[in-house]
Amino acid sequence: MKSLLSFLIIGVVLAACTASPKSSTSVDKKIDSLMALMTLEEKLGQLNLPSAGQFTTGEAASSDIALKIEKGLVGGLFNIKSVAAIREMQQIAVEKSRLKIPLIFGMDVIHGYETTFPIPLGLSCTWNMELIEATARMAAQEASADGINWTFSPMVDLARDARWGRISEGSGEDTYLGSEIAKAMVRGYQGNDLSASNTLMSCVKHFALYGAAEAGLDYNTVDMSYHRMYNEYLPPYKAALDAGAGSIMASFNEINGIPATANKWLLTDVLRNEWGFRGFVVSDYTGVMEMVEHGIGDLQEVSAKALEAGLDMDMVSEGLLTTLEKSLKEGRINEAQINLACRRILEAKFKLGLFDDPYRYCDENRAKTEVFTPANRAFARKVAAESFVLLKNQNSLLPLKKTGTIALIGPLADAANQMSGTWSVATRHHESVSLLKGMQNVLGSNARILYAKGSNLDEDAQLEANATPFGKTLNRDPRPANVIREEALRIARQADVIVAAVGESAEMNGETASRVDIGIPETQRDLLKALVATGKPVVLVLFTGRPLILRWEHENLPAILNVWFGGSEAGDAIADVLFGDVNPSGKLTTTFPQHIGQIPIYYARKNTGRPLGQKKWFTKFLTNYLDVSNEPVYPFGYGLSFTTFTYSEPLLDKAVMGMNESLTISVDVTNTGSRDGAEVVQLYIRDLVGSVTRPVKELKAFKKINLKAGEKQKVTFTLTKDDLSFYNADLQFIAEPGEFHVYVGGDSQQVKQASFTLK
Repeated sequence: MKSLLSFLIIGVVLAACTASPKSSTSVDKKIDSLMALMTLEEKLGQLNLPSAGQFTTGEAASSDIALKIEKGLVGGLFNIKSVAAIREMQQIAVEKSRLKIPLIFGMDVIHGYETTFPIPLGLSCTWNMELIEATARMAAQEASADGINWTFSPMVDLARDARWGRISEGSGEDTYLGSEIAKAMVRGYQGNDLSASNTLMSCVKHFALYGAAEAGLDYNTVDMSYHRMYNEYLPPYKAALDAGAGSIMASFNEINGIPATANKWLLTDVLRNEWGFRGFVVSDYTGVMEMVEHGIGDLQEVSAKALEAGLDMDMVSEGLLTTLEKSLKEGRINEAQINLACRRILEAKFKLGLFDDPYRYCDENRAKTEVFTPANRAFARKVAAESFVLLKNQNSLLPLKKTGTIALIGPLADAANQMSGTWSVATRHHESVSLLKGMQNVLGSNARILYAKGSNLDEDAQLEANATPFGKTLNRDPRPANVIREEALRIARQADVIVAAVGESAEMNGETASRVDIGIPETQRDLLKALVATGKPVVLVLFTGRPLILRWEHENLPAILNVWFGGSEAGDAIADVLFGDVNPSGKLTTTFPQHIGQIPIYYARKNTGRPLGQKKWFTKFLTNYLDVSNEPVYPFGYGLSFTTFTYSEPLLDKAVMGMNESLTISVDVTNTGSRDGAEVVQLYIRDLVGSVTRPVKELKAFKKINLKAGEKQKVTFTLTKDDLSFYNADLQFIAEPGEFHVYVGGDSQQVKQASFTLK
């Protein structure tokens, strides 16, 4: 009789959980009812996020994870793909576990799903928020069609050290641009209704400051002032949360001597109390157990610290699942802390509509008709072409003619599996389009293409193996480098023009892909030098996931097109630009240094008391290097076009702006070339005098415009007090009266200036 009564109670509660409407009050009541029935073990189970691996149909029911799900010891799974496998796991949760609580299913849907877009750093170079939001929307459409409802994206870590491999996963060096992209990505993933079956809950990462790891070394310590945190590094996280992101991921690094995963100041004081975040916090992969190596306690101790700090879900470590009951008995933690974390996970599942229909993301028809479609691939091709940055085009070498003989040479020329770049876990790599294939598709029989590999990725076979994991082999050529190179030179000498496809492999950037030498690998540079020596014009098609040291290349090659890693349709998109079917419009979102010794280098620097300014390099007793100038090879915001643009002097609608007023800045931009093109018009400010020192330039607005050849357009920006505000020494967000400069132009260096006063 007792077991029958329990069954009836559970049925009543679950019926209440699936009833509508879902106001916050009604959801709270449903969660209260459900949690009243949960054992401590089941509450802890909701905090547990193991990696599922990849099951084939029929395997799930016999797995160790399945047994844990039956016992209510799993809150969600990640790294599992396909409707059939996800349905099977969900079925165990909602049909075999005692309380029938559905699982949440996550995946690293970072820059597309099976249809893959450019890596995030490349995508940021479009400066096109509508386009970026649309890529996230399409990624959500595809991933949700395959059973997934939670993505570990966007990564909004500000990064100014190109040695750090994960710079490829973010949006570059700028606070304002990074914040705008963060909002666009969240809107794209989550849409207007998170319970809709074609959306994903966004998980913002990595909270916080992960992109400032010392020495550019992954997982490393971060040591930073509060002033820099609040003004530069924290705003993109807050922007993403303000856009409605449902979850956030704690970072691996420590902050103020405490790992982020157990940092109460970060996860509670800032995130909850200052920012009012109401979603849930998940650790990164094994982030809880890694705190043992940080040296702040054993697994039981670090798990208790993480819960106290505000962590809600434990990815892989199972420290919360296996140690918190003991910590509770010992009085180390209290049940209210466990209840709060459990409640946040349940709230997320309600928001996703999983209690209404746990199989809402398991529609086989959607999986068959909405993933990797021709329309999606066509859109990916368009996006990729817009992300490319033309770095140099001497004597208008580009676009190339669709006639004659073209030599395509380089280890990345016929490498389809590299095109999607890092963190492309769902990509159909074998169906990606290589550059060779893309050129063949665009040229047809109109021109002759001669191909040779020319070099390996690197002379060091072990380094190449380390840089080509996950089956992304470049099929290393065992012959001596000079033999491989000479074969390419014989082909090059037959051509009218040479296209050299060189740079990094897809996994030379990304997680655990920090590099101390961020130039093009030496064996590839030797190939470039030999190609230049033929006297033929050489176009460098550069594959990279980070800013590279390109001083020699800039000085010696007539044309350089940076194509990042463009995704599924990269080859076709590159060919579209090379042959002029698309006019490039990408602009850099990171600074490209002359030398690694300049790192960190970024445009929004502060002056010293002895700035070099306009004085000649080298000037003794001023801020400059002995051996290289302070300048980058390519500045933030830089990018060429096949046409040219001119700017008028900026006009301000007033010389003095009151605190409660706005300021309008207008500039005429004219396409002075012979081709239609797109230009990113950028507006920067400088606060000349502050209670704390201010950067020499700060991006505050931008607009991407399309102009036909000869067309002129007036571009207007509006600034308010908030645009002029910053966090002062007391961490108050204020605008201070005084003089400001405003700069408008096509990059952070080539600008025109005006001035105004804030009163």
